[in-house]
Amino acid sequence: MSNIIENIDKFFENRVRLGIMSVLMVNEKTDFKSIKKMLNASDGNIASHMNALEKQGYVEIEKQFIGKKPNTTYKATEKGKEAFSAHLNALENLIKGKI
Repeated sequence: MSNIIENIDKFFENRVRLGIMSVLMVNEKTDFKSIKKMLNASDGNIASHMNALEKQGYVEIEKQFIGKKPNTTYKATEKGKEAFSAHLNALENLIKGKI
């Protein structure tokens, strides 16, 4: 019998990372402020998880200024989309008992 959780990506176990990737999967780009509001998380919490997602190659971060205000936007990479989709498929298979 195979391990029923072997295809679940441990990287997405954290609820903030799960939330970030969920937002980025349905939006081409999303800014920091919007993600913070949607997830009701602190600046530091989002920033640290975004850095981890970027190091993993799952998100691209773009920093720019709009007028004199900094603006940071995030986008899921193809690698990130594939990894997150595989994670969701593994969860769905687990729930449906398709192991």
